[in-house]
Amino acid sequence: MTLRPAGENTGIVFVRTDVAGASGAGVCVRADARKVSDTTLSTSLAENGVQVATVEHLMSALWGMGIDNLVVELNNEEVPIMDGSAAPFIYLIKSVGVVEQRAPRQFIRITREIEVTQGDAVASLKPYDGFRADYVFVADHPVYNRYPKRTSLDFGRDSYEQQVSRARSFGLIKELEQAQAINRCLGSSLENAVGIDDFDVLNPEGLRYQDEFVKHKLLDAIGDLYLLGRPLLASFHGFKSGHALNNKLARAVARCEDAWEITTVGDADAVSGVRFPVPAQI
Repeated sequence: MTLRPAGENTGIVFVRTDVAGASGAGVCVRADARKVSDTTLSTSLAENGVQVATVEHLMSALWGMGIDNLVVELNNEEVPIMDGSAAPFIYLIKSVGVVEQRAPRQFIRITREIEVTQGDAVASLKPYDGFRADYVFVADHPVYNRYPKRTSLDFGRDSYEQQVSRARSFGLIKELEQAQAINRCLGSSLENAVGIDDFDVLNPEGLRYQDEFVKHKLLDAIGDLYLLGRPLLASFHGFKSGHALNNKLARAVARCEDAWEITTVGDADAVSGVRFPVPAQI
C-alpha cells in the first residue's frame, strides 16, 4: 500500500494498481458509504467491478488524523491488516507529515436524530456541537465478561490517537475456522489480533486497554461512518452494532437530506470538538 497526496476536494480514493482500467491505469474505488459491497467481518468497497476490502481501520485512522484528501494505492484487494488496529497507519502518516490545504474543511452537521436497527442492535446519530460517541458491546462469554463493555468519549477533549487507535481486532479461537471457511481472517495471528480461548486472552502481552474490545468496535464504527466523505458533528450511539448496521446508518444519513446540513470551518470553528480546522493531505 502506498499513500499519496491528493488535491483539494479529491476525497479518499483507493486505486487498485494490479487491475488495469480502460485507460491502462489502475481502477479507482472511491471511499463512499454507498459503494460498500460486503460487511462480513469487515467493510469492503466495490466500483467498476473491482473490490477493496477491509478499509475500516485505515478510514478510522484518516478520520483521527484529519485527512480529507488522499490516494491509496493497493497492489492487491485488501488493505494491509498491520497489527489489527489503526495505530500503525497513524504512525506512518505522522512520520511523513501532513499538508494543510486552503479550502475550508466541510462537516456534516446532524440536525435531527437518525436511528437504524437490526434485530436488537441499534445505531444512531443525534445533534451535537462536536463529535461524541458511545458504544455498548454485547457478548456473553467468560473472558468478555471480565472487561468493560461500554465506552463513551467526547473527541473535543478525548484523544482518538491515545484512547482508541491502538485497539485491535479480536475474536474467539473456536470461531476462526468458521471465518476462514468463508475466506475471512485467513492471515489472522496473535500479531494482528487479540485471540481468546474459553478462559483467557492468548496474547502474551495482554490487552492494550482494559476496555480494548469495546474500543475496537468504536474504532470500526468511526471508520465506517467516515465513508460519508466528511467528518460528522453529531453524537453517535452504537448498541451491538457491526459493519452492516454502521453502513445502514451511513446510508440513512445520505438518504435523509432533511436531517443534516453541510457546514464549513468558518461556521464551525467555535464548536467544541472540531479538532481539525483545515483539510489536509499527506
